[in-house]
Amino acid sequence: MNKEDFFINEFDKSSKFIGDDGALIGEYVYSMDAFFENVHFKKEWMSLKQIARKAMLVNISDAIAMNAKPKYALLSVAIPKDYSKKDLKELASGFKEVASEYGIKIIGGDTISNEKLDISITIVSKTKKAILRRGVKKNDYLCYTGDLGSCRKDLNTLLIGGKISKNSKFIEPQLKADFFYDVSKYINASMDISDGLFFELERMSKQSKVGFKFFHYIDKSIGCSGEEYELLFSFSQKNRAAIEKIASKHNIRLNIFAKAVNGKYKSDCKNHHFK
Repeated sequence: MNKEDFFINEFDKSSKFIGDDGALIGEYVYSMDAFFENVHFKKEWMSLKQIARKAMLVNISDAIAMNAKPKYALLSVAIPKDYSKKDLKELASGFKEVASEYGIKIIGGDTISNEKLDISITIVSKTKKAILRRGVKKNDYLCYTGDLGSCRKDLNTLLIGGKISKNSKFIEPQLKADFFYDVSKYINASMDISDGLFFELERMSKQSKVGFKFFHYIDKSIGCSGEEYELLFSFSQKNRAAIEKIASKHNIRLNIFAKAVNGKYKSDCKNHHFK
């Protein structure tokens, strides 16, 4: 067990709310993500506005993956002492822009002085039918949206001092909210791909107590690529045509790659958070 799982397990033993992209309490979903300088990004990679936008989007991604619509946000921002008022305006503009795009009200939070820029965001969302990681049924098909692998490639380019496109998904995740809300009635289990497809499959396997039979080989350059924020979900085979029709309507690429079977699945990707 890695350090992340070990630490989470200290709380998971006594809580029925831990284990999904957010905590479901009644019809509300509470999700929180950190976005820290020198852990998730370096200042030279992105503008302050881009940093704020991505910090918001990666949190909203969790809500979408649970079929919840974000309503409110709380921001905790640790700000370097040398930031100017212009810097603060640029940072704030990124938060406000995304909040406006998704109909979210920023209702408070906290700010402190720090040596680097660290952001934590809590999103409060509402759902009529939450979709969890533990809903995978035997013989379900497993599917992910879009293309995987570009974020790992772009991160490696940045780490050696190279430049990447401003349209890179690593800079700005491309969320698929409209598609997922539309298709949600056919989905049994879901989550977003933040730490890589293989890592998320291990989490889904643990929660749903199933294994997976892959239809074809998936290279680690694709399966271990984090920061993708595509959707991973399972569905009954009888609903395939309906799901593909909705995907076509929203111009979403579907990748049906495995079937749920008895057993369990374990990723062999390198952990992104802890050595």
